Amino acid sequence: MNIPVSILETPEAAKRRKRKVAAATIVGSMLEWYDFYLYATMASIVFSKVFFDTKDPQNAALNAFATFAIGFVARPIGGIFFGYFGDKFGRKRMLVYTFSLMGICTAAIGLIPSYATIGILAPIVLVAFRIVQGFGAGAELAGAAVTSYEHASDDQKGRQGAWPALGLNLGLLLSSLTIYLLSLGGDQFLLNGGWRIPFIMSFLLVLMGLWVRKSLPETPEYNAMESMHEQKAPIKGLFRSNIKGLGVVFFIAIGYNALSYIFKTFSLAYLTQFKGVSANITSFSVTLASLLAIFAVPVFGWLCDRFSSKVVLAIGGIFAALFAYPFMALLGTADKSMVYIAIIVGTGLIAPMMFAPQGSFLSRQFPVQNRSTGVGAGREIGTAIAGGLAPLWALTMVAQSPNHATDGVVWILVGSGLIVAFAAICDQGYRFSTKQN
Repeated sequence: MNIPVSILETPEAAKRRKRKVAAATIVGSMLEWYDFYLYATMASIVFSKVFFDTKDPQNAALNAFATFAIGFVARPIGGIFFGYFGDKFGRKRMLVYTFSLMGICTAAIGLIPSYATIGILAPIVLVAFRIVQGFGAGAELAGAAVTSYEHASDDQKGRQGAWPALGLNLGLLLSSLTIYLLSLGGDQFLLNGGWRIPFIMSFLLVLMGLWVRKSLPETPEYNAMESMHEQKAPIKGLFRSNIKGLGVVFFIAIGYNALSYIFKTFSLAYLTQFKGVSANITSFSVTLASLLAIFAVPVFGWLCDRFSSKVVLAIGGIFAALFAYPFMALLGTADKSMVYIAIIVGTGLIAPMMFAPQGSFLSRQFPVQNRSTGVGAGREIGTAIAGGLAPLWALTMVAQSPNHATDGVVWILVGSGLIVAFAAICDQGYRFSTKQN
């Protein structure tokens, strides 16, 4: 079944439309991952001292990290809820709603009073905002990936499907650079209230993103489905004929997010809490990794169009499994140069190799009628399990080990990489055109 992009659109109009889609997709993903790294860093450095009773520092640290994990509880609900309505009423409207929820909560976290000021209410309010934030974030990537994929021409679905991955790394770059600058004089400035600045600054991203997304046109494939009066029963159709695609998306999300969040989240907490590495070093390592990834993502997107997203994704999973032991060995040295190498390779090269193909790979597992629901449900259930629990599980294993051994973390990384590779090979490859991407 072939769906024409638009038989009436001029080449110049198509270019303008794609520029708008690129901006809307990238800004949304940028905010989500700006928050991701910001919250992960502050949870490992600041929140245990600001929002929890500090009489038991190790317990406070685990509680602070648990608030990072709890946001993932709401992600599957948000993914299914907004994914369903994205299939029922269109992609554009849901992108505005999810972006608003996510952005407002990110900024509001910067205004929460400390434990010393309002006691137990501080972590309660933090958790409440984190849950609502997760509800919006749960549909953000699925909506952005599906939108960019459906706006793309047949020979550019890999490249345009990689736009959310580019936004991810721009968000990482912005947040890590901000934290690096704020921590130049040491972590004390962050602890004394400087941590609030980057959260409150996210209001600017919200305003910019809403302005861009409100001018975004609906996708040609969705409009084509509307014009053919296709029946819309996203959830029913998903479970009736797309169970395999749902399973593929779920396992890709399990494997990738376990890897990604250990590379980007567990590593920060491990270095800070067990190796005495400062936020200045960890944030700068992520800044360097993000700079590399900004150039790597378009290359991997192009490779998806050249060889297929399945091949790029599978190779990325294998590389991640092979890099598991070197990654933890490099972090274990606590040497600044070794930390930079570990984070740059893991976050700047291997993670983008697995993430850039996902926009096109995940989207093509489903037909237009239930694509948003399928990607949102499968990905966010997997993300909630792996993204929320993997770094917390890894940190707990290290904390409970008498000598803070990381052998268990290595095996989590190896298993996760192999899951990604195997799930990629099981690609459903739902075709809408003469060429797979």
